[in-house]
Amino acid sequence: MRDILSKSFVFTALSFVLVRVFSYIAEDAQVAANVPQIAVYFGTKGRYEEVNPHLKDNILAVSKSLLNPPSADCTAVHLTAIIRHGTRYPTKKNVKRMKDLYSLIKREAKSTEQWMEDIKTNWKMWYTDDMDGQLVNKGKDDHKHLAIRLAKYFPSLLSKENLRNNRIKFITSSKHRCVDSSLAFQQGLYSHYDITDMGFNHEVNDTLMRFFDQCRRFVEDVENNKTALREVDLFKSSAEMKRVQEKIADRLEVPYSRLTTDLTEAAFFLCAYDFAIKSENSPWCQLFDDSDALVLEYKNDLKQYWKRGYGYDINRKSSCTLFHDIFRRLDQAVNEIRSGNVTEVATIQVGHAETLLPLLTLMDFFKDEVPLTSSNFAVQEQRTFRTSQTVPYAANLAFLLYKCPEGPRLQLLLNEKALDFNNISDPVPLYEVVREQYKALLNGCDFQTECELLNLNCSKCSEL
Repeated sequence: MRDILSKSFVFTALSFVLVRVFSYIAEDAQVAANVPQIAVYFGTKGRYEEVNPHLKDNILAVSKSLLNPPSADCTAVHLTAIIRHGTRYPTKKNVKRMKDLYSLIKREAKSTEQWMEDIKTNWKMWYTDDMDGQLVNKGKDDHKHLAIRLAKYFPSLLSKENLRNNRIKFITSSKHRCVDSSLAFQQGLYSHYDITDMGFNHEVNDTLMRFFDQCRRFVEDVENNKTALREVDLFKSSAEMKRVQEKIADRLEVPYSRLTTDLTEAAFFLCAYDFAIKSENSPWCQLFDDSDALVLEYKNDLKQYWKRGYGYDINRKSSCTLFHDIFRRLDQAVNEIRSGNVTEVATIQVGHAETLLPLLTLMDFFKDEVPLTSSNFAVQEQRTFRTSQTVPYAANLAFLLYKCPEGPRLQLLLNEKALDFNNISDPVPLYEVVREQYKALLNGCDFQTECELLNLNCSKCSEL
């Protein structure tokens, strides 16, 4: 009798385990079904979770490898974080293109595929002009969750005490999506520490977070220069882009002449925005496979490369003000270490992809030996300049200063992953070594000189 009961218990336990296992498998399958296969190619319109897949299972999970200081004798004393705003609605310009595409399909598309039926009957054009780049609820959550994770990483810095004593500073771009992201970040910290009696505070500073608008040379030579993005325009007419256009036109069963490059990209964006905002695997995503997405990702990277990255020297030099301000804060913290009282333990600065990319470029990260051009798509498959990985929504670059017996050390984190300095073997080098690495920029890289149209031939420019 005892053997029978024992076997029955084992069978019941085994059945329970199998049910749970199959339940988890079903849940994982459901999650996977809701993620478009091409989600990793959305560039600056990509979700943060695609860069950190472990967050799909637990949005508040932290990486154990980053929880420990470089040595047991080191203590984190200051954090400066440059963070992109969270998930947003499309801009008015892209909404118009989406509407034009949707109208074209409703009128002329003849495909009888199920996904086409879904687009025509079940999917509704819900994007409106007044959305125009505003932060969505998912974008607020992006920052709330990031704040909680950073508080877990650095509890001595983003602490309840430091919040109450105003030792954490919040700076933001003037754009609503950035201001709202900054407020959401603070909400995340307050909820983490169960604080209900504190208000919100932030400083709007476009000189730091939208430096590109105030750099006359950038505005004239790149932003308002119709020939600055020549490589992007050439790629629109490339064999790769034409192949994608024709393929999508065939799938939709519309004439090739009706589907422009802009409308092809609008379909790609509809998939990206539906997923980023609603976590939906939209029927628009069925139009593309990996090979199509790689081409459209490259087109977007090409634009960022020539407008914000290594394409023109002024792109990176426009971030000189932000670069100097970061190191001014670090210098101040280093000087205060000696007194044992670092007054500003953390600075949370919210800006744009256009804030982060020039800064990363100025610091020489993700630079490929061969420049990105309209004619070398095939050889750039393994490029390091990939915005899908570097600047998704809520992307963040953190400068973490440690007090150590041998002297202050500096660690860089990009999207909660360690980022090694170029030409420095130590993953958390002495601060003085980092300063030496960027000596030319710290002693030069004057914003006024670099950005003033009348002084382009300054003697220092060629040295940087």
